[in-house]
Amino acid sequence: MGIYRLGRAKVEFESIPTVPTADEILDRSFRRAASRMKLKKNKDRANEEFVRAVSQAIHDRLVRVMQSFPDFDSVPAFYRDIVDIMWGIGKVRKALGSVGWAARWARTHGPGLAYQTRKSEFPARIRKRAVARLASVVHQVEDDLVFLNEVRNILRTLPHVSDEFTVVVAGYPNVGKSSFIRLVSSATPEVAAYPFTTKGIIVGHRVIDRERVQFIDTPGVLDRPAEERSAIERQALTAMVNLASVILVILDASEQCGYPLEDQFRLLHEIEEMVSVPVVPVVNKADIAYFDGYINMSTETGEGVTEVLEHLLAFRKRSHEEGHEVPE
Repeated sequence: MGIYRLGRAKVEFESIPTVPTADEILDRSFRRAASRMKLKKNKDRANEEFVRAVSQAIHDRLVRVMQSFPDFDSVPAFYRDIVDIMWGIGKVRKALGSVGWAARWARTHGPGLAYQTRKSEFPARIRKRAVARLASVVHQVEDDLVFLNEVRNILRTLPHVSDEFTVVVAGYPNVGKSSFIRLVSSATPEVAAYPFTTKGIIVGHRVIDRERVQFIDTPGVLDRPAEERSAIERQALTAMVNLASVILVILDASEQCGYPLEDQFRLLHEIEEMVSVPVVPVVNKADIAYFDGYINMSTETGEGVTEVLEHLLAFRKRSHEEGHEVPE
């Protein structure tokens, strides 16, 4: 856990440490500097050393924050899109840039402030002023530090996705996506009789012929313009585009999901036009309403579920036989 591989890329999310607040950075920097100050017998030089040590400690801790985050230009497209959907790549980069500015300020101005302390007739007084300036700079990026810690907390919870053969399950809310995933994989998504139960990407696996097959349960996607879709819906779309080897689109012919079958088919056709991988439409809730001309199943009774799974895995077998690489 914590190192997610997709293709050749490697992203370490669980190893990102908690981003400290401005006060925490200053408190740790002051304590570090104070321990050095005690070693100086010359009190005037001790004041200088304190300022120098504070500025260096602030620089080091801020740089550590920046370096703990991945380079979003090199992470797999799925993760990059998720970050962009949730916060905006530009906003995250701006926050990291602000932290970098504060680190550079401490490194550039710290030695000068320390030197002023040495030359002053009142080194203790100048030391306090110098430290106040350094503290002011750190507090200027307080909001950025808090924001980056929020990003860090979410990044650590992102699902582990890999370049294995991947079935992405899509469709309108409450059509039975989570129920299907629960029946065929190791995932244990929450299943309830109301829309939008799935609030994020859920990943499950199944071992077939000693190889893992990855199943991804996506939030419900609605047939509406892209600009009107929620962040949850856009997470589903990026999973389809970036991760799918085959897409299972579940339809509810009974319309108990609350959406007309006409709208569900419109979404199916949109998905077919959006991706280059096979798209398999399957009608669920066959125990309530059977739909001729399509594969039918019932996640409630289990009828047809095995047949649907075998149909999906046939694409995996075909890719092996033809020597094709699984789409990344």
